[in-house]
Amino acid sequence: MAEQHTPRSLIVSLYGAYGRTPDGGDAEPMRVAELIRLLAAVGVDAPSVRSSVSRLKRRGLLVAARTSDGAAGYALSDDAHQLLDDGDRRIYEHPAPRLSDGWVLAVFSVPEAERNKRHLLRSRLSRLGFGAAAPGVWIAPARLYEETRHTLERLQLAPYVDLFRGEHLGFAVTEEAVARWWDLPAIAKQHAEFLDLHEPVLRSWTSGGRSPDPQQAYHDYLLALDSWRRLPYVDPGLPAELLPAGWPGARSAEVFAELHALLRDAGEEFVRAS
Repeated sequence: MAEQHTPRSLIVSLYGAYGRTPDGGDAEPMRVAELIRLLAAVGVDAPSVRSSVSRLKRRGLLVAARTSDGAAGYALSDDAHQLLDDGDRRIYEHPAPRLSDGWVLAVFSVPEAERNKRHLLRSRLSRLGFGAAAPGVWIAPARLYEETRHTLERLQLAPYVDLFRGEHLGFAVTEEAVARWWDLPAIAKQHAEFLDLHEPVLRSWTSGGRSPDPQQAYHDYLLALDSWRRLPYVDPGLPAELLPAGWPGARSAEVFAELHALLRDAGEEFVRAS
């Protein structure tokens, strides 16, 4: 299948990969001309870059800032920093989940007069990886608690939600309940699609002993990151004993981790080239 990378998503991926210092601080603000150069390398034209930057600025994710030589550029907002810091734990850290870690429950009630917020809550919890256990009751592995709290506070949805931590005590077998709470075949399909697209890229870099060319490394890494960073949100990271046999999630995480180790730093040479 053809992979879809929107300009706005690619810009977020670019800032996530190269828009912060290793200690989590601000890197040099990126000029629009620089964003146009970097996005052109992955097939995005200049008008699309400019319109996407404007949308991200209106959403409060990018802010106007001056570079060290006084030129106009764009940096990450405080909200964007929090969003990306939370995302790092999902995207780059792949701890083996344990059933004993338990669950986090989000129980919400929204007045009918504010039903638009009910839709936003459901949408956001779904995007965080929660499954629907019952009307107004959503569930996820307990390790997602901190990010959930940050997200609900940032979106001013916290007053409508109570968060709980606990364990599943029945009556259904937990493995059967999980299959109701999440669409596991659909999640497995997305992992398989990632592997179809990016495992051959990994093989092409490792089979011939290639030295990474900075522009090609940047191209392949940014596209892989833009694809991968959605998957840890679709897939909540369930313990292996609750998943069907042959689950492809571990392999897709492994492929991305290898691409990251091989290409991220080489790609930065292209990003920093003047």
